[in-house]
Amino acid sequence: MASSRPRGSSFSRNISSAATSQVPGVKLGPNGTSFLSSGISDLDQILGGGFTLGSLVMIMEDPEAPHHMLLLRNFMSQGLIHKQPLLYASPEKDPRGFLGTLPSPMASKEEKSHERPAEQDANLRIAWQYKKYFGEQNSEVQRGGKAEYCNDFDLRKPLERHYYSGQRVDCISLRDSSNLAPLLERCSTFSAQISKSDGNITCAGRIAIQSLCSPQCDFSNKEWDMLSFIRSLKGMVRSSGAVAVISFPPSLVSPTFLKRWQHLADTLISVKAIPDEDKELAKLLTGYQDMLGLLSIHKVARINTQVPAILEATTFSMKLRKRRALVLECLNQAPVDGSSGSSYGTSGSCSGSSKTGNLDF
Repeated sequence: MASSRPRGSSFSRNISSAATSQVPGVKLGPNGTSFLSSGISDLDQILGGGFTLGSLVMIMEDPEAPHHMLLLRNFMSQGLIHKQPLLYASPEKDPRGFLGTLPSPMASKEEKSHERPAEQDANLRIAWQYKKYFGEQNSEVQRGGKAEYCNDFDLRKPLERHYYSGQRVDCISLRDSSNLAPLLERCSTFSAQISKSDGNITCAGRIAIQSLCSPQCDFSNKEWDMLSFIRSLKGMVRSSGAVAVISFPPSLVSPTFLKRWQHLADTLISVKAIPDEDKELAKLLTGYQDMLGLLSIHKVARINTQVPAILEATTFSMKLRKRRALVLECLNQAPVDGSSGSSYGTSGSCSGSSKTGNLDF
């Protein structure tokens, strides 16, 4: 009996994915696509698996709040946990100092259950002055363990230095550059290191560019040059095993070029801050006091297929779970009668009446 082969169609093409299944931090998807985690499990689920490998992700910033930094931090930390090459560009003078602000992964429930008996055994057998050596041994065991596809990150705890000190991490400052030629050359060198071999991906990498058209950059008024750079970067990323994330303030880009930037993006996301004292919005949304901001998804990458992505919702609230981990939740409308009410989609009655008895159709 002949072996069954995946069937192709005019809307999709089959790509060999045998090699990508062995790449750390890479998740296989439909139609031969592969994903890298965004570092936020909720965002991965919304996008259908994460950021598509070989895609360009653009984040529109909010000038009133640096919420885009939360997305960049989680994206960069997730790559460092998976030991993936990283290229980070920023308008700051010392972009490498930003690595010290990346969040640390939170311990999973399984790790905590394994740690507790070990600590109890250490308290019984080892004197208190030797506990630090025992702790170092446990940390080495956790480092050698298999990393999850997407971790929950503690925004209050910085990432350990060993994650980014001995890896292929390249940082570049955009402040002293009069044009984008140096950054384009660094991106070209970075993409060549993780290029595909015979159509298969042997290594995955991440490119993070913060505030591309920031006023601190000398090329901030050269919109044609920035447009050409984005187009060239998209071509580099598409032919390599990398994902590029660019954040930019849309208010500093002219409307004509803003539409062109949005068209070049494979995945387009925007973040917006929420006023602290917006009483009208507080009446409409449940959990308003716990919201950091709003995240909207305007475009989802669709590679190797012509079928559009249809999302159940496009705007989500950004919250901190236990004031540590970033989560995304659907917006729920507050009950009209002022009662506590139930969340969206939990009502089980067939009519709007809350009286008990026969159902009123």
